[in-house]
Amino acid sequence: MRFFPKGFDYRRALSVVVAALLTGCAWGPLRAQQVADLAVQARDAYARKDAARLQSLLREARAQNHPLTPWIDYWALNLRLSEASAGELAEFYARWGGTYVEDRLRNDWLLELGRRGDWAQMAVELPKFRMRDDRELHCYEQILRHRDGHALEALRQAARAAWYAQRDADVGCAAMASQLYAAGVLTADDVWRKARLALEQNRPRAARQALELLGASVVINFNELLENPARYVVRAGRTDRREAAELTALALIRLAANDPQLAATQMRDRWAAWLPDELASWVWASIGRQAALRLMPEAVEYYQYAARKADVGSWSDEMLVWKVRAALRAGRWSQVLQGIEALSGAEQREPAWMYWKARALREVARESAQAESLRAQAQALLETLAGQYHFYGQLAAEALDRPHLLPPAPAPLTAEERARAQANPGLQRALRLIELGLRNEGVREWNWTLSFGGPGRMGDRDLLAAAQLACDLQVWDRCINTSERTQAEVSFEQRFPMPFRREVILKAREVGVDPAVVYGLIRQESRFILDARSHVGASGLMQLMPATARWTARQIGLKYQPSMLNDREINLLLGMSYLKLVIEDQGSLALGAAAYNAGPGRPRRWREGPVLEAAVWIENIPFNETRDYVKKVLSNATYYDALLHGRVPRLRDRLEPRIGPRAPDAPAPRADLP
Repeated sequence: MRFFPKGFDYRRALSVVVAALLTGCAWGPLRAQQVADLAVQARDAYARKDAARLQSLLREARAQNHPLTPWIDYWALNLRLSEASAGELAEFYARWGGTYVEDRLRNDWLLELGRRGDWAQMAVELPKFRMRDDRELHCYEQILRHRDGHALEALRQAARAAWYAQRDADVGCAAMASQLYAAGVLTADDVWRKARLALEQNRPRAARQALELLGASVVINFNELLENPARYVVRAGRTDRREAAELTALALIRLAANDPQLAATQMRDRWAAWLPDELASWVWASIGRQAALRLMPEAVEYYQYAARKADVGSWSDEMLVWKVRAALRAGRWSQVLQGIEALSGAEQREPAWMYWKARALREVARESAQAESLRAQAQALLETLAGQYHFYGQLAAEALDRPHLLPPAPAPLTAEERARAQANPGLQRALRLIELGLRNEGVREWNWTLSFGGPGRMGDRDLLAAAQLACDLQVWDRCINTSERTQAEVSFEQRFPMPFRREVILKAREVGVDPAVVYGLIRQESRFILDARSHVGASGLMQLMPATARWTARQIGLKYQPSMLNDREINLLLGMSYLKLVIEDQGSLALGAAAYNAGPGRPRRWREGPVLEAAVWIENIPFNETRDYVKKVLSNATYYDALLHGRVPRLRDRLEPRIGPRAPDAPAPRADLP
């Protein structure tokens, strides 16, 4: 892989190279700018819903043979999809057959057909849709299957799965639920379970939408309990009828989200004895989950109450994984094992639960008559994980007392393999979109091309060539993400690139931080995208918030201006300086990484309680994003250390020391640290 020297204007180079790829000739800067303006104008017109302007731009694009005409055509037709005819759609598919926009518009059209109730046309179009990744469309598909007379039990299972996977209220899943409930495919039990799941996930709109199937009085009571669950439980809670008991359970679930201790008191004092066992179990598990999210030691006790009332197999995976985390925190290995074995099959295959199941099996084996069998099961799980390149793969190798080795480098790409990637029209369009600043569209086009751009998913060699194309053009997120898709041939040079290597290493030494940790953090924060900006306003390679940048600049004596945040050198200096300060303040790399992502105050609270091994503490981080972030930063740092120094260090060395309350003789935390 080649890296460009400091000062190289890669954006200008990318513009020219991609333009050349798309047209077969080297465009001049003026021509490239004209093309850029046309595509961006079209996207802006689409955002404004300016159909007339889009049609004008589409005519111009066709006249110019614009390389992004498929996208402009898509935006123009999508804008008036509600009035489009099947014939217009067929013509669009014929023009852009085998492209991302063909499949994307077919997805949009299928949703429109569902809203129209045009099941005959949906039956024609659905088999041609390749992505099959739209939750709402999965619901429409069940209506179609019902109309076609599919077997009742198989249909019921598929409909439940589609409905329960719905994230929020939408038209398609509401239509499916309404029709299948009226037909007796879905039952009142399914409706109440959907409402409990939705409320557990803090999605009251989806819960309300489900409960509308049961009548207006149910919705009125639901709105009341949603507004003030404590008052509802005291004044309106009842268990003499199924409907009343379910509403009381929903009120207690809502109360637990605000105050798990108060909900637990209510259960102990009254409702645990009065609610049906299934509902009492669900409410206790919900209280346990909320307590576990708050790292309360009572969480284990609440989960035990839940298990006494009913089979844990009726709980959601989300409830169960927090049962496992609470048990890990308490050192209850038998409960860790029970919780993992109750998870769905797909969830049990997640690396985290494979690793913790292996650890639990080893611990339980110490006092079991089946010790040899349990250890053999643990060994098999660890063997499966040990060859995988992630946080739990590293921990598994170390649990087996084996070195975690880097894979051999793949054979160099051939000229033919490189040329095939460069000539791929989907990759070309994706690069052009990204270069124009239309990153979301470009990423979608790129990812679709990797999986659907040919007769099937790209093989390893084509993936390596596509990744290298992105690497060479410094489109680092596509470089990394594409290379991570390979299975047999693994390129760590692509997966863990080191842009600006000399600059990063020198700056890290100057500041006093480990360059491997810096690279590990940048890879996770921004994927080396210089102008990356998060939804909360963090900017640059190291994703600094403006207030954090100003504060850090004062600490190091830098006269700061807001425009500096997007300067690469300044962003690196401020980011590394802040990273050093949070690691020093928190006392460990794991805590420091959590503080960098979630702010220093939260890890200070999360470390209270028992002294834990760092991996257990990390698994109990309440924020999904921060938990995943810390694991990846630490794992990334280990691999970057190997690439920088030619050896793979132990991940567990970066997980020291154990994490617990700040020692009495430790320096006080910095109150001013943002």
